[in-house]
Amino acid sequence: MKKLLLTTICTLLVSTTYAASSYDNPDTIVVARDGTGQFRTVTDAIEVCRAFMDYHKVIYIKKGTYKEKLIIPQWVQNIELCGESRDETIITYDDHANIQINQGTWPMAISQAVTGDSKKPTIGTFRTFTVRVDANHITFKNLTIENNAARLGQAVALHTQGDCLTFTNCRFLGHQDTVYTGMEGTRLFFDHCYIEGTTDFIFGPSTAWFEQCTIHCKANSYITAASTPKHIPFGYIFNQCTITTADNVTKVYLGRPWRDYGYTLFMHCTLPKQIRPEGWHHWQKEREQTARYMEYENIGEGATIDKRVSWSRQLTKKEAKEITLEKVFSREDKWRP
Repeated sequence: MKKLLLTTICTLLVSTTYAASSYDNPDTIVVARDGTGQFRTVTDAIEVCRAFMDYHKVIYIKKGTYKEKLIIPQWVQNIELCGESRDETIITYDDHANIQINQGTWPMAISQAVTGDSKKPTIGTFRTFTVRVDANHITFKNLTIENNAARLGQAVALHTQGDCLTFTNCRFLGHQDTVYTGMEGTRLFFDHCYIEGTTDFIFGPSTAWFEQCTIHCKANSYITAASTPKHIPFGYIFNQCTITTADNVTKVYLGRPWRDYGYTLFMHCTLPKQIRPEGWHHWQKEREQTARYMEYENIGEGATIDKRVSWSRQLTKKEAKEITLEKVFSREDKWRP
């Protein structure tokens, strides 16, 4: 009898310990800096979400500036982060690649691996993110993700690792390396977004489709730096996008390949006169042999093709018809944004 009673008590204790959180449901969570929501930070709202949810949950973020270094962990899925206002709901941070590491915080071996300098180790590009998305099936809507560091080095606003990520009516603000699509084979969809930067400000190995986005160049430099692996058939596709430039900008390349086989396609886009006549840069001469750089039916003063580099090419009408969301994102899961 005593043994049965003890077992029952232990079971009750375990059940209580692992009882469902009050947030384990599809209800919307509200975040507000002024304290009128359930949480004051986006990080706290993410923390209460159940692992591997099989239902859609919205985190509604009221207008305000949220200074957070936000990580969406890989065990979270089916979350939508929806801002009250694209321009007034801002997640921001200010790390840049040349910030020196506190050697008492990180092991020296790690610090030296970042820069090779044992005297002045720095955090490097890939730790500078404002928002890092490690999870799959995450949606961002109507908000701004910003890295507002001064121009002192690479400074990532958005760093993605997950698959099946959607960004709708969002802004991504920064200078060098604003958006890092950081995992090969993953699929990203940017719809009616605004992305700005200076150098290589959209870069990485993922497959990403940019639909009717505004791409704003803040310096004479390069828009993209794709590092698409050889075995991945598609990299960056810009469809019906508009390239704009700051007033002082005069010479912009569409892209340069960060690694061999970088893939970038601009089709049905509006290209301003500031796009260099040659269009593309090789980064390293030998990458002219492998870079996959293409255009199709672009318009604007920067769309003239008679002086484009010989190792880029214009798609044929037949080839262009094959570039569809369904084909680019085709996998066994049949995900469609």
